[in-house]
Order: sequence, then C-alpha cells, then structure tokens
Amino acid sequence: MTERTQREARKAYESQGLLVTRGFIDLHAHLREPGFEDSETIATGARAALRGGFTTICAMPNTEPVIDTPGLVAELIARGRDAGAARVLPIAAITRGRKGRELADLVELAQAGAVAFSDDGAPVDDARLFRHALEYARAKDLLVIEHPQDLSLSGKGVMNEGPTSATLGRPGMPNAAEESAVARAISISSAAGARVHLTHLSTAGAIAMVRDAKARGIRVTCDVTPHHLALTEEWVAGDRRFAWENSGNVPLHARGASGSSAARAGVPFDSNTKMNPPLRSLRDVRALWAGLADGTVDAIATDHAPHASVRKDVEFDQAAFGISGLETALPLILGGVRAGWCDRETAFRALTDGPARVLGIAQHEDDWIAIDESAAWTVTAGDLITLGKNTPLLGREVRGRVVAAAVGGRVRYELGTLAVA
Repeated sequence: MTERTQREARKAYESQGLLVTRGFIDLHAHLREPGFEDSETIATGARAALRGGFTTICAMPNTEPVIDTPGLVAELIARGRDAGAARVLPIAAITRGRKGRELADLVELAQAGAVAFSDDGAPVDDARLFRHALEYARAKDLLVIEHPQDLSLSGKGVMNEGPTSATLGRPGMPNAAEESAVARAISISSAAGARVHLTHLSTAGAIAMVRDAKARGIRVTCDVTPHHLALTEEWVAGDRRFAWENSGNVPLHARGASGSSAARAGVPFDSNTKMNPPLRSLRDVRALWAGLADGTVDAIATDHAPHASVRKDVEFDQAAFGISGLETALPLILGGVRAGWCDRETAFRALTDGPARVLGIAQHEDDWIAIDESAAWTVTAGDLITLGKNTPLLGREVRGRVVAAAVGGRVRYELGTLAVA
C-alpha cells in the first residue's frame, strides 16, 4: 500500500468516527509452538493478535523444545513471517531448557533475533545465576524479563490467598510470593547495575516497590496484564462483575442474587479463572491502575496463555494456569478508562511506546489499527480466532473492538476478515 493509499484508508475510518491509532505491541504472549500446537500455533496466535489490535507480539520460550538455541529462534521468526499476520518476535530462554542451572548462549541467541530473555513460568531461583544473567545482559545491552514468584511461598496455591480462598476452601498464593521475588530482583538489579523487567505484576506491594526503585534510579521496568486490571479474585467464586462495577469490593454472595447482580453471576470454580499470578483483590487492582496512571507501570502485556480444552475442562485444582487474552485486551482496558481510572492516552502509551521502549525496538509508523470504542459484543468461543478458548469472559458483553489492523502499511484484518499472506 502506497503512503497515499494508506493515508486514504486511515482517513476513511476516521470519517466513520472510528479511532485510528498505532498498532499495539505485546511483549508477553505464549504461542505454544513448537510442542503444544493443540493449544495454539504461531499462525493462529499471530492472527488472533491482529483481531485484538496487536501488530507486534513477542513469543515466550516455554515450548517443547524450549527456545534456547539460535536454530529454534530462526525457525520461530520464519514461521511468524510465513503467517503473514502480526509481527512475531522471539524471546529466548535465560537458562538452558529453562532449568535454572546454566545460562543459555545469550549473545548467539540475540544475534539470531531474540529480542529479550526469560524463563517465564520458571523463575530463576538461583540468585547468583540470576545476578550473572543480569551482569552479562548489562555488558551486551540485552533485556532480561523475570517472572517474579517465590515458589516456596506460592506452594500449591491455586488462587489468591485471602478471605475468598478461605471461604472457598482452596489453597492460596499470598501476595508475599510475588513481592519477595520483586524485592530480590530489584536488589540484585541494583547490585549488578543492570536493568531488569518484571512481568505480570499483580499486587499493590509490588507496584509500590517498583515505584520506589525507580525513584532511587534503579533500572527496573514492569508490565501488568489486562485481566489483572479488570478482574478480581471474586471471579473464582462466580462473580462476573468487572472491578469498576464493584467499587465497594462487596462479594457477590453478600449482595444476594437478584436484579443486576444475577446478570453478573457465573459458575464458581470456572477453571478459566485460574491463572498465575492469580486474580487479586480490588485493592490490588486499583493499585495497578494507579501505577499505570503515574507511569510506574511501563507496559500492558497480555500474557496470552491459550490451552487446549483437555488442560482446562477439568477440576479447578487440576487445571492448567492461564487465560487467552489477545482478543479481549482492548475492551478490558477501555472499561477502566471509561471508569476514570486512567486516561486513554496513557493507557495506549502502555500498549505502544512503553513496550517498544522496554524492548528497545523501533515502532513501525505504518502499523495502525482502527477501533470502534462503543461497539458492544459478546465473547463466544466460536468468535475467537485463538485455538485456546480459555477465558472467563465467555458469555460476557464487552465494549470496544478493533475494526481493522494494518501491518507494514498493508491491511491484514478488516471487519472480521483476515487477509493474511
């Protein structure tokens, strides 16, 4: 598409009253290929990304085999290019096999095209090895993304630890499991003089520590997810109200199942509400929005974690952690914006400028999306492009939808139709 044609296409959407803005960048998505193609493939994930407004996505390395060799990085890039949808950038493992024993060949992986390094889902428990990773990354100007979780504290937890988990009789994952890991990462980052990115933060304490670390000049960045911005632990109990619909943090069972409350009632222990980190309290949700509004939070990342039904359609305690999030991120973010918890410009910066800055990549000016902010739609499994239908939003009406998405100046998604290469 020529510059003139592209400009005309954008103006056509603007003339319809739609919002035309830069394409979003997701610095944390799981595309499952190789090894778990029944849950997602690079192609289906890249196409789902376009529908959600993401023109660039970063694929995490917890595949089988793990993305820890230059050959696998090159293969991922090639398959992403062949998909002809959103750009796919590889994130490689910090340690070989994500086993936390020895560093992977970070320089060779970067030369092959890896944009960052993470053992996501398997935090680097060995503090000395983690420090070596940060020091090595500092010397080579590489980015380490840490999954902050103290596994000894989170134990066998399946949801947030608190009154709701106690009422439901389920083992919880305390805020301290995240916050102690955040404190460790900040301390080691400071000692090493290196930057570290903390992904999917979910607690008020974690945000406060990052805010303080930044004020002290420590090179730390962080992201939060759309589901942690919109949903609370009460969803595990069957509540289906968004956080801004329950500003009093009153549990559903305490309000009674009548009137508008009945319309927001779901099935308790829906395995689609099981994720890691878990959905937290309303206090935590509000702290995430405050961190987004004041710039403490650098980016919004989906942590798109699709699963085949055999891993989710089981008892809650046995189900895999994770939520599919690429296609539903936008309406969740716009919901908080409408509630006045953050202005739209700031929220969208966390989807564009923020992740680009964290990753150290250039934004593509010819990547753009057109958004109908008022479009109401009901999330259904059949309507989702991703192979993983695991979202608790199924059956829930949301507002805000991507109408078109262009990558490199070419419209690849329009009015529900994919125009992939």
